[in-house]
Amino acid sequence: MATKTAANAWIDPRATIEDEVEIGPFCVIGPDVTIRRGTRLLNNVTVMGHVTIGQDNTIYANCVIGGEPQDISYTGSPTRVEIGDGNMIREGVTINRATEKEDGVTRIGNHNYLMANSHVAHDCKLGNHIIIANGSLLGGHVHVHDHASLSGCAIVHHYSTVGAYCFIAGISRVIHDVPPFMLAEGSPARPRCINIVALKRKNFAAAEIDALAEAHRLLYRSKVGLQATTEMLRSKNQIFPGVELLLDFIERQQVGRHGRGREHKRAA
Repeated sequence: MATKTAANAWIDPRATIEDEVEIGPFCVIGPDVTIRRGTRLLNNVTVMGHVTIGQDNTIYANCVIGGEPQDISYTGSPTRVEIGDGNMIREGVTINRATEKEDGVTRIGNHNYLMANSHVAHDCKLGNHIIIANGSLLGGHVHVHDHASLSGCAIVHHYSTVGAYCFIAGISRVIHDVPPFMLAEGSPARPRCINIVALKRKNFAAAEIDALAEAHRLLYRSKVGLQATTEMLRSKNQIFPGVELLLDFIERQQVGRHGRGREHKRAA
């Protein structure tokens, strides 16, 4: 099936548009854009800069993808946005292209749901099956791992990492890394408990869920420390794959600066 393009859309002739793409009224597509098969831009969508959008995405009205990074150090280099397959990007979402400070790519994986007026800043890396609710904002260089969920109007500080299967409660201010499997809430956000609803929905074994709950209790309530927590869990045969992932994440976080594992501590 051929591409379906509204008469009043503007597409630069140098753009690469595959078959079965739908481009609705008043969309603007720049010269360095590639859009793969089956993706739909409903109306008033602007795609600029070096952007690749994969297959079977749906992008709603007033989204702007590939705008320059909101970083005063940016000097106009041809950095990129790369979006995977099967994403739902709702009204008013903005996704900025990268700076030169990492690999030059703002990347969004597959099957994510970005709700209205959320923002993905420069150099962010999003995995797969992530939900970002209305009005939530990701600062520059934020990483969000698979199956994480951010509720409405959550704010994530630059260089923070949100671990897999996390839930960030609405109107939370995330200034530190959030370890995987945690439900975090507050200003600043703290891990309050494990995200048991998501773990059950994703068919985690009951024994592994219990082990993660015990790890949370030891780390955040009893506060016995990472090494003691590891030894106690090992003595109870509770070192499951998810627990190993959690402990490794916290170890990297503690090595980092300001509770963010990817920010290195300055030399004394």
